[in-house]
Amino acid sequence: MLVEDGILLRKYWFSVSDTEQQERFRRRLEDPLRRWKPSPMDLESISRWEAYTRAKDEMMIHADISEAPWYVVESDDKRRARPNMIAHLLSTVPYHDVPPPVLELPPRPASTGYERPPRDLQPYVPDHAGGF
Repeated sequence: MLVEDGILLRKYWFSVSDTEQQERFRRRLEDPLRRWKPSPMDLESISRWEAYTRAKDEMMIHADISEAPWYVVESDDKRRARPNMIAHLLSTVPYHDVPPPVLELPPRPASTGYERPPRDLQPYVPDHAGGF
């Protein structure tokens, strides 16, 4: 129905191998910056990996139609998977170049004498990024 109404529907499945998924879970448990990522559902999915894969394959048989196909993105390497998917998506959308408008920076008006209040009167966010 969406496609019949003129909506361009693209469906992507980011496919991760069993080995890579296990490695990602292991890294998440060991890395203090990633410990928040695993949920109880993620941990449960380890024991249900084959059942989930079977269900995904069955879903694709029924939901992969020519008007709105599923595309599988190999995503063991996330840094390659994401731009690959974006490039594919953009290649499926008809577009034409739109020239950008020509903009000119206007001159700044002369000062009216306003002075900003001292910085120490306002709470500022500490510069944590400056220490990297």
